[in-house]
Amino acid sequence: MADTFNYRIDHHGSLVRPAGLSTADPEAVDGAVREAVAYQRKLRSTVVTDGDFPREDFRSAVLDGVSGFRRTDETDPEGLVRWVAESLPKANGPLLADRAARLAELTVIAPKATLPSPAYLAATTFRPGPGVPSARELGEVLAEIVRAEIELLVANGVRLVQLDNPLLLAQLSTDPADPGALSFTDALAVDALVARLEDRPEGVRIAVAPGWVAPAEVDRARAEQLYAVIGADRWILPFDQGTQAELDLVEALPDDRDFCLGVVDATVPELEDIDTVMFRVDAAGALKDLEDGAVSPSRGFADVASRPLLTAEDQRKKLVLVETIARYCWGNEF
Repeated sequence: MADTFNYRIDHHGSLVRPAGLSTADPEAVDGAVREAVAYQRKLRSTVVTDGDFPREDFRSAVLDGVSGFRRTDETDPEGLVRWVAESLPKANGPLLADRAARLAELTVIAPKATLPSPAYLAATTFRPGPGVPSARELGEVLAEIVRAEIELLVANGVRLVQLDNPLLLAQLSTDPADPGALSFTDALAVDALVARLEDRPEGVRIAVAPGWVAPAEVDRARAEQLYAVIGADRWILPFDQGTQAELDLVEALPDDRDFCLGVVDATVPELEDIDTVMFRVDAAGALKDLEDGAVSPSRGFADVASRPLLTAEDQRKKLVLVETIARYCWGNEF
């Protein structure tokens, strides 16, 4: 797509928080966000986020900003605190838009916002009970809330919105994993409600990150169904392990969509060999036009505030490597 180059050097949104930073201290958070913006600018990122510093984890923008959910004492296998939907949710005001407006004032780099997808939230918070008739209905109500927030984010200057649904890639396996409370078909239908804006300013992109790791083997028909139903502009795909499944995810993508390849592993400190990464990127380029592409780390560096995946210094090295790879691919023309 014509203006993909605006966002060649991407990242998922979350960054390693400064030591001791608490979301309960708004002044400290604001200061940390300003420093994070300067940090991203020095690293020559083509998007800028608030690092998720004001939030406990990647779901918090929605879970903390709407009524109807109850936090439990349980955790899931990923270490995330479980929340349960006890009634159909209602928004209590803007979720990220106010902070995004302040972010846009700090830099000329394109502001980016990341939200959990409504299907992911519905699949992970639904429990049968009188307050919520079905997981599908919960997802549709969440979709209305998230879509309204996306429209407000765009109005406040955000140019790239990422929707995270870490459950989707496991559903593309030839042996699909348990989808949670929402079937694969229903999940696609729900996320399709928010993944595209027809009326928007030039350069605005809606992206979907369908998971952090490719399945061992991709069911091509299910991958094509994913891309066909969810009309996102950009797909942010794992591309750091050099597997055939990663290439299959790229090959199945329609030619009219942008793609962002997660070329470095955000979970290990060891730096990738540039020649190895470029060999993989060249393989993707044999399948798709790299002019429609971008690069990023494989996932966020601290999707849970208290559990960063790397040290701040290792994160910096990974982001520098992403920037270097982008220049190997596209020169300095972005």
